[in-house]
Order: sequence, then C-alpha cells, then structure tokens
Amino acid sequence: MKYSGALTALSMALLLAGCGSEADSTQARGPDPKLPEAQRGLLPSMKIAEPVAWGDSKPTVPQGYTISAIATGLAIPRQTLVLPNGDILVAEGRGGSAAKLKPKDVIASYIKAQGNTQVKGGNRLTLLRDADGDGTYELKTVFAENLNAPYGLAYANGKLYVANQDALVRFDYTDGQTKASAAPTKLADLPSAINHHWTKSLAISDDARYLYVGIGSNSNVTERGMEVEIDRAMVWQIDAQTGAHKPYATGIRNPTALTIQPGTGQLWAVVNERDELGPDLVPDYLSSVREGQFYGWPYSYWGQNVDSRAQPQNPAKVAAAVKPDYSLGSHVAALGVDFSIPAMGEKFAQGAFVGEHGSWNRDNPVGYKVIFVPFSGDKPAGEPIDFATGFRGDDGKTRGRPVGVTVDPRGALIIADDLANTIWRVTPNR
Repeated sequence: MKYSGALTALSMALLLAGCGSEADSTQARGPDPKLPEAQRGLLPSMKIAEPVAWGDSKPTVPQGYTISAIATGLAIPRQTLVLPNGDILVAEGRGGSAAKLKPKDVIASYIKAQGNTQVKGGNRLTLLRDADGDGTYELKTVFAENLNAPYGLAYANGKLYVANQDALVRFDYTDGQTKASAAPTKLADLPSAINHHWTKSLAISDDARYLYVGIGSNSNVTERGMEVEIDRAMVWQIDAQTGAHKPYATGIRNPTALTIQPGTGQLWAVVNERDELGPDLVPDYLSSVREGQFYGWPYSYWGQNVDSRAQPQNPAKVAAAVKPDYSLGSHVAALGVDFSIPAMGEKFAQGAFVGEHGSWNRDNPVGYKVIFVPFSGDKPAGEPIDFATGFRGDDGKTRGRPVGVTVDPRGALIIADDLANTIWRVTPNR
C-alpha cells in the first residue's frame, strides 16, 4: 500500500470517527438478548479514546464503598492475583505481532493505538504488599522479569503459574516470597504464530489437577484462512503435572479471562466476539465453559446466527453451536472476570465482576467500566450493575481502561488499569 493511499484512507477514517452519525441505542444485555440485523460497511465506526491523566480524580464507586490507587507507575498492568498471604502479583506486558492485512487494518490499528498507553510493556511480574493491613501497599517490587507478555496468573500448592503469550510456565513459590528464586519451568508451549489475539488467560481447577488456558483466534473472522486457526479460538485443558493438553471447548473467538465458580468448580469466561457487523453486533459475553461444547466462531454467533463471511460455511457446526449464558453488550471488550464473595457487601455478594476495557469501534463508546452481573443460584440473572465508572468521563476523555478484576478474600476488588498504569482497590466501608 502506497504511503499517500494510506494517508488518504486514514484521513477518511478519522473524519468518519468524529462524525457521530451513529444513533444512540440500547445494547442487548442479559441471558436472552434481542439481536439486531447485521450491518456491513467499508469501515467500522471508530472513536478515539482521547486519553488524559486522572489528576486528582478517580473512578466512581457505589455509595458505601471507597476506591484508592494502591500502585502507580506500572508498565501496562493486565491481570492480578492475590496470593495466600494477601500479597498481590501484577502481570505487566504487551504482546502480539500480527501483520496488517488490509488498509482498514492499518487504520483500525492506528485508531486503537490512540486509546492505549504509550508506556513500554514491562514483561514482568510485580509484587505489592500491605504488611500491616491498613490498605496502603508500601512494598512494590519486581517478582520476576524477562517474561514474554505475561497475562494469565494462577496459584496452587506452592506453584505459581504464568501464561506468557507463547508458553505456560511455572515458578516454585513459598509464602511471603518477594522475588522468584529461579527462572520459570516451561510446562507447555502455547500457540504464538501471528498472535492476532496474544493474551493467554488462565485458571486452575479446585483440585489443582488441571489448568485452563484461553487462546484467541488469529483473525476477526478467518480472513487469514482456517489453517492459521489450528489450536486457536478455544480453551485448552492442560495437565498441571505433565503439561499434556487437549481442547476443552472450541468456537470461542477470544476468551480473555477465565475463572472458577466457587462451590461448583465450573469454569467461566468472558469472551470478545467478532467485529464489523455493526455497532450492536456481536455481543461480548460471560458464559460457563463446558467440556466438548462448540460456541459458534467463526461460523455463527449467539447460537445459530450464521456469519456468511466465514468460508467455507459449515452447517453442521452451526447446528451444534451453543448459546452463551449472558450478553454483556457488543464491543465492550470484557477483559477481566472474577466471582464475588459475601465480604463485598450484600448487594454485590452473589455474582461476578467484569472489567470492560471499552470499545474503539462505535461512535458512541461503550464499556470503560467495571460491572457486576448478579447471579441467582448458579446462573446470571437480571441487569448488570455499574460498580466502578468514570474511566471515560462525560467530557469524552478517557482516564483509565479496566482489564483484570480480582476479588481479595479479605473483602476488596482489585482492578488493573492499563491506560493509567495503576492498580485500584475498592473496599466496602466498615
């Protein structure tokens, strides 16, 4: 593509991004969303996030709760893990190396980059410690470095597991340790060619026998061909002792965060669905992930809604596709999930927190907040509740973008903000 052509296309995209022609609409959320007709166009709607510093402001939380910044100056914090002694590990990094296929990919990449931090990814784990339990984390130290875009984190039985963008690795860990005692041991290689979706989410079974790794697709909807999608758009199950792996569930475009539901042992995920079918398609979702099930990508979405862009078509796969449990709305870019506990307060005791990084491809942005999805029994029920907002202000400026959310058993929600490079902590007032 010639430079002048790229510049012209980019100028058109920026003009379209600022037009605001898209009408306000109510996103379809919940267990049974009513989906609109698909829309196709030359370019998706785009909106630059316009980052600014928090300054003296901070996110807004419900009455009766307090939010504070417990760590700043990080290097792209993605996911967090609360260790048994209350220390917090933070995975920092930026991965991916996918080439741009078409002029619109160059344009979209430019637009998205405007809403992200310009800080270089740390490729490390940072440890935070509040030794006296007063809510101030007075220690911030590098636990391990020279990692390769670490993202997913898990711990069990003296082993700390880290999902880099190319491998699942393991550290030995003793309670109170502040620095890794040795280089990590590789447990399994993970698909890393192209890495259009590079984040590798991670959860561990209650008995610590299996690890689950979410592996995103290498495309929006197979524009690179199906041969590059081998072992992708799925969740792997990996034996924690041997590293042997198998597909656990498939047809999941980009499972960006995984967690185990307390009391049931059931695996759940938040998933980023496909783009370029309009501002209100396709819903990102929160869903249980059940062994052997197929969730539609690339042939269909939300059950049997066929995506004609996926070639060749596969009617048998479409017929087998299961519907997710709960729509979060389209393009919210959910990147974090964790189940709550009673210590988080009566209103937020039963359900899941979800970190929504925020859209880039809507004239009217969505996401940019942490929500709470109430559960009844073992299933989501009712409308989502805003829990931490203000990351994108009424002035159209973006001060932060939530990624991972982690519930501290002592009664706090930990939020990783990869735009402000900050870790936030939300607690009920006691």
